[in-house]
Amino acid sequence: MAERLTVIARMKAKQGMEEQLKQELLGLLPPTRAEEGCINYDLHQSAQDGSRFLFHENWESEECLKKHSQSEHLKRFRARVKEMLDGPAEIEIWKAL
Repeated sequence: MAERLTVIARMKAKQGMEEQLKQELLGLLPPTRAEEGCINYDLHQSAQDGSRFLFHENWESEECLKKHSQSEHLKRFRARVKEMLDGPAEIEIWKAL
């Protein structure tokens, strides 16, 4: 059986770009949730700092996560938001014990 993975991805918008980045992030939800192996793909915005966003994701396998990272919608997203981000996204991959 494949090993389920949890991903925590954090990003911060540049000042004045919070709403624009939020809309781009929301646009990732439908196509990603429709991907094979996506258990959940949930977006959060910090209650203390509206410029900070977090994805909490669960994937059925490493293979499914790899396909997601190479998806066309994610490639387009990365190209569009480079100028909106205050630094690179922080991505952590976790395995349940």
